[in-house]
Amino acid sequence: MTSTSHNLRWIIRGLLCWVSLVMLTGCGPKNYKKDADDRVYGIINQKWESDFGSQSNYRISDVAPSPGDIQIDRAVPSSGVLTLPQAVAIATAHNREYQTEKELLYTTALDLRLVRHDFETSLFGIGRAFYEDDGAGEEIGLEANVGFNRLLTTGTQIAAGLATAWTEVLLGTADSGLSSVFTASVMQPLLRGSDRAVVVEKLTQAERDTLYRIRTFNRFRKTFVVWVITQYYRALELQDLARNAEEHHRGLETLYDQVVTLTSVGRLPMLEADRLGQEMLQTRDTMILAQKAHDRFLDRFKITLGLATTTEFQLDDTVFAALAEAGVPAPEIAVDEVMDAALLRRLDMANSADAVLDAQRAVHVAADSLRADLRVGGKLDINDDGDATGTAEAILDLPLDRVAAQNVYRKALIALAQRRRDYDLKTDTVRLEVRQAHRKLQQAAERYRVQSEARELARERLEKTAALLQYGRVSSRRVLAAQQDLYSAENAATLAVTNHAVAVLDFYRDTGALQVRPDGMWERAPGSIAITGRTAADVP
Repeated sequence: MTSTSHNLRWIIRGLLCWVSLVMLTGCGPKNYKKDADDRVYGIINQKWESDFGSQSNYRISDVAPSPGDIQIDRAVPSSGVLTLPQAVAIATAHNREYQTEKELLYTTALDLRLVRHDFETSLFGIGRAFYEDDGAGEEIGLEANVGFNRLLTTGTQIAAGLATAWTEVLLGTADSGLSSVFTASVMQPLLRGSDRAVVVEKLTQAERDTLYRIRTFNRFRKTFVVWVITQYYRALELQDLARNAEEHHRGLETLYDQVVTLTSVGRLPMLEADRLGQEMLQTRDTMILAQKAHDRFLDRFKITLGLATTTEFQLDDTVFAALAEAGVPAPEIAVDEVMDAALLRRLDMANSADAVLDAQRAVHVAADSLRADLRVGGKLDINDDGDATGTAEAILDLPLDRVAAQNVYRKALIALAQRRRDYDLKTDTVRLEVRQAHRKLQQAAERYRVQSEARELARERLEKTAALLQYGRVSSRRVLAAQQDLYSAENAATLAVTNHAVAVLDFYRDTGALQVRPDGMWERAPGSIAITGRTAADVP
């Protein structure tokens, strides 16, 4: 009876321990999402350098925004007019590609968090309950194993654990009762894998990858704001081209009325009125196509903004008028000076340079794998009676077969040569982009001057020929030609305005001088070269 009561007490204790373990693991779960978010953005905030740009609009959609983040509805203002700053803000908040870039930044930092965990104390706890019946007897029991593992930056592996087991034999002759064993072990490499740089290489690369992704994200933000503003300018350009076509059609209508009046009194042949009527039909078709091109482009722009294509709005005409009235500066910038600045400022250039350092470390790690492997370690076991058992060992793996490691090493050397070539190519590419951007600025300023003069001459010519037509001194064909030339000159001047505005954006982007503000718009980086000089009208 006493033995039965004793066993019953152990059964009750074991069951209570098991229930407690289940309750500890099943109740009050940790908020894993919040913990991951806090750790990820802690990493990003730590690695974000001030010259990368404003630390805003970089948190993913299911995380609480930062105080400076843009928070704007996916809708146009009640006025129906979408201003340029509003368009950039909506695109920053809702553009799908922008959201993907933020998620790539998050997941890269999340991967770093996991790699860092490899060098943290890793706890484990395992429980097991069982019932066995082998025919000779029945046995029930509980087992628990708790402890930790730890990898040090020296390559040392440390592990410790406490294993506890309780068994009760209901029928049979096996031993019953509670037993426990404490185990501790340590293993230290002395040759291969003992170099700290080799041990932490995975962590080092993960740290660098996160920094590269932050740079890539900020480089993307610069290209993104230029992309959005450029599309806004192009939409205004197409709108102005449609307006030019409409004005050209109205001008032909006026000319047609004049020619009809002159033909009615015999000053002009009827054939000229017929010709103008045909030209008006062609101009009407051009006007329809111009409006269609504008509407089609505007629908694509809505996708850029993250808006539904059924959303209706108008663009701010004052933006284009301000561009036209401001004049076009003739850039007086030394291309070599801005080229050197671009090589220092461009974030993608910094990533390319650091990729060479990554390849050099990879060669060092691959060379380490060619060495012999010598590890020494020890293990200590202590049972619940206080009896201790210790062991020590040394493991030697001679470098007799290193074909696989040899291949890795050789490929690492080739990869290093490739990264150096990539860096040289990136340098030449940046220089080319800066030269092209500088050349584009100069050409845009010169073309604006030429097109502005051509437009004024076309207006004067139309006025003169129209006046001569009233007296029958010229044919309507001369006036029609002047009208068409003015239409072409108006379109060319429209293109020149937007081309220069886009060229300015591209120049600041390619030279690395463009910075993104918290509101999504851009500004020139402090200390960068401004596009100054005389206006195009002042250039002789």
